[in-house]
Amino acid sequence: MQSVYAFQRAASDDLKPQEKFLTASMDHMYDLYLLMLNLLVEVNSVAESQLEKIQKKYTATEEEKNPSRKFIENELVAALHNDSNLMQLLEDRKLRNWKDDDEYVRIIYDAIIESDLYKSYLKDENQSYKDDRNIILDLYKEVIAPNDKLYDYLEDKKLTWLDDLPLVNTMVLKTLRKIEEGKEDFRLPKLFKDDDDRKFAIDLFRKTILNEESLGKEIEGKTPNWDKERIAQLDAVLLRMAICEFTKFPSIPVKVTINEYLEVAKEYSTPKSSVFINGILDKLVKEYQQKGTLNKVGRGLM
Repeated sequence: MQSVYAFQRAASDDLKPQEKFLTASMDHMYDLYLLMLNLLVEVNSVAESQLEKIQKKYTATEEEKNPSRKFIENELVAALHNDSNLMQLLEDRKLRNWKDDDEYVRIIYDAIIESDLYKSYLKDENQSYKDDRNIILDLYKEVIAPNDKLYDYLEDKKLTWLDDLPLVNTMVLKTLRKIEEGKEDFRLPKLFKDDDDRKFAIDLFRKTILNEESLGKEIEGKTPNWDKERIAQLDAVLLRMAICEFTKFPSIPVKVTINEYLEVAKEYSTPKSSVFINGILDKLVKEYQQKGTLNKVGRGLM
C-alpha cells in the first residue's frame, strides 16, 4: 500500500525505486524481529552487571550482598542467549543496535524492575521452566512492547518499523511460547515460507501499478454518492489492490482479501473507510459471481 501510494505521488514512472524500498522494508522487518528477541538477552546482561555492582558496594546490605538471581538465571532467556542460530543471524546482519544504543536496554531494564510483575516473580519461591517462560511473556506484553521510549527509538531508526511492530511482537511471543525446556538451537521462523511468498509482494505491487487504469474502471459506477476526486487517495489504492487480488491472484480466497483490506483501512485511512471499501468490494464480488468471471482455484476460495 505504501509503495503504491508513493509511486502514484512520485514524478517518475520508474517502478524500481519503490520495488527496492518494498523489498528492503520486508527485510528490515525480520531485522526488527531478531532485535526484539535479542533485547531480552541484553536486558538480562544488564541485570547481571547491575547485580555485580550492587554486591561490590562498600555499604551493601545483607540483602544486596546475597540478591535473588532468579531473573538473571531465567531459563527461557538463557535459551535465547545460547541459541547459535539467533546469534549468527544477528552477526551476519550486523545488528548491533543494543550494543551501540545501550541506553535503551537500560531504559527497558529499569521499567522491568519497577514493575509489579517483576517484584512478584522474585518473591515467588517456585522456579520452574513454566514460571520462567510466563514471566518473560508477561513482561514482554505488559512492559516491553508498550514502552513509549522504545517506540520512539524504533521510529527514529527505521521508517517502516512502527508499522511492522505489532506483527513482530506477535511473532516474538509465538517464538517464546514454542521454545522447549532444555532444547538448544530451536528453529526460528523464516521471513518467507518460500520464494513464491516473497514474490507475491512484488507481483501485487507491479500488477496494481501496471493495471491501474483498468482496475480504476472497475470502481466506476459502484460509488453513486462519490466521484473519483472525493474518494480518499488511500481508499482508492486499497480498492485497486483488493480488485487486483480478486482478478489476478486466483489462489487467494475472496474473504481473505476483503478482511485484509478492511483491517488495513481501519489502521491507515479515514474512520468511515472500512465501511465504504466493504460496500464496494461486496458489490464487485456479487457482480463477478453473476458474470462467472471470479476465477478462484481450490475449495472454499469464493
